[in-house]
Amino acid sequence: MDKKLSIVILNWNGRHYLEKFLPVLLQHIPNYAEVVIADNASTDDSREFLQEHYPTLQLIVNKRNEGFAQGYNEALKQVDAEYYCLLNSDIEVPDHWVEPIIEQMEADKTIAAVQPKILAYHDKTMFEYAGASGGFLDKYGYPFCRGRLFDSLEKDNGQYDTPMEVFWVTGAAMFVRSSVYHQLGGLDGDFFAHMEEIDFCWRMKDYGYKLYVNPKSVVYHIGGGTLPKNNSFKTFLNFRNNLTMLLKNLPEKRIGRTLRLRFVMDAAAAAMFLLKGNGKDFAAVFKAWRAFLKNYDDTRRKRNNTEHAAYSDTFQKPIVVEHYLKGKKYFDGKKLFK
Repeated sequence: MDKKLSIVILNWNGRHYLEKFLPVLLQHIPNYAEVVIADNASTDDSREFLQEHYPTLQLIVNKRNEGFAQGYNEALKQVDAEYYCLLNSDIEVPDHWVEPIIEQMEADKTIAAVQPKILAYHDKTMFEYAGASGGFLDKYGYPFCRGRLFDSLEKDNGQYDTPMEVFWVTGAAMFVRSSVYHQLGGLDGDFFAHMEEIDFCWRMKDYGYKLYVNPKSVVYHIGGGTLPKNNSFKTFLNFRNNLTMLLKNLPEKRIGRTLRLRFVMDAAAAAMFLLKGNGKDFAAVFKAWRAFLKNYDDTRRKRNNTEHAAYSDTFQKPIVVEHYLKGKKYFDGKKLFK
């Protein structure tokens, strides 16, 4: 392989982020790494900016904007490296953010993917929503992190600075072995965006690979640059993709009961949206269920041939109950919540 590490940024109409963060990134990579830009059919002047200011960087141009998942799949077919780093364009990196992760993956070949600690760009004392210090999943498929439980974000006081095996690593800054990425088919393109990395991580765990957060590496993420938080399409994707992920990865005997309970929980979430005056988000929840059911048979055919043993690594307490009814806001590795 030509390179040990290719840091691949998937860009869509993000010239302002490239202009702001790309010079910093190029200053803070080791000599065994390269930066590749994959443009997802941008309609702004991103490509012209790159060609004028960074003509030596590899630029991959996707024909269509097929979202985060398929956009990366198409781009990574053209990238030859031992490791990939899928890096969002709205991330600032400091010096020596790469080396701790590559050293860890070199030392343990059973580790398939690692993420750094993700802090907020606008307040570097706080964890950032997309990944914080490593991701987990509860028994009903709700994701949470060390440092983030639903919308409750913690201040970083070094409480999660121990490298730890996790259930999922964020797609905002995912280091992954290229051999594993291609072996397992990469991200599921039908997700378009949101939760595709959790689905992929679940698949990696089912095949026996380990996933880690390494807080010796830190990056600073703006977040919400492409789809802001209060966007009903984002709500639709999150609900639909979460259900799709469950159908693909749950043990067979868990599917029916889990989906029935999730319908009740999702209906309650929709009611909360309506009570808050978010009619579009209310509708998005039921549109997500309709899309999920329409594609139910196709999704079932994607189930892998493993024993789906990774489910045993999910937390068995429902975090919706723990958070919203019991008022617990913070992750605790031993007790789950505090």
